[in-house]
Amino acid sequence: MALDVRTFGDPVLKTRAAPVETFDEALAHLAEEMLTTMREHEGVGLAANQVGRLKRILVAATEEEEYVVVNPLIEEVAETTEMVVEGCLSIPGIQVEVERPTGVTVSGQDATGAPLRIEASGLLARIFQHEIDHLNGVLILDRTDRESRKAAMREMRERLLAQS
Repeated sequence: MALDVRTFGDPVLKTRAAPVETFDEALAHLAEEMLTTMREHEGVGLAANQVGRLKRILVAATEEEEYVVVNPLIEEVAETTEMVVEGCLSIPGIQVEVERPTGVTVSGQDATGAPLRIEASGLLARIFQHEIDHLNGVLILDRTDRESRKAAMREMRERLLAQS
């Protein structure tokens, strides 16, 4: 079953998620629901606080593979960075340029508690960084320059006014 995705303005998106300590059926079920939600919204990643759960769990997908990472931690980052336009399911229709390292090594656990270590580059590295930001209460609007943030906020206000 797909979960409701929280959108910009919901305080849960600016809240740091708590570490997961219990690996049980409820956690496995949450991971599956998050994967379903990500697919239904045609996203490439989703963090638990985006669906209103303050637990450190994220899901991600590339064309080849899907990932569930519990208690993710970025252990290493590449020295090179890249500016790329990012979107976010919690800020629909808004895209801003974000500078991030081109590669990361992420450690954590899978949904059963088994240790994971993933070396990621390119899009997957960007997805992991974006979703871990969510788990820390950080949005792409916090990672972009002031002018881009102001333009995005203006666009969101205009859309809200057009809907009313």
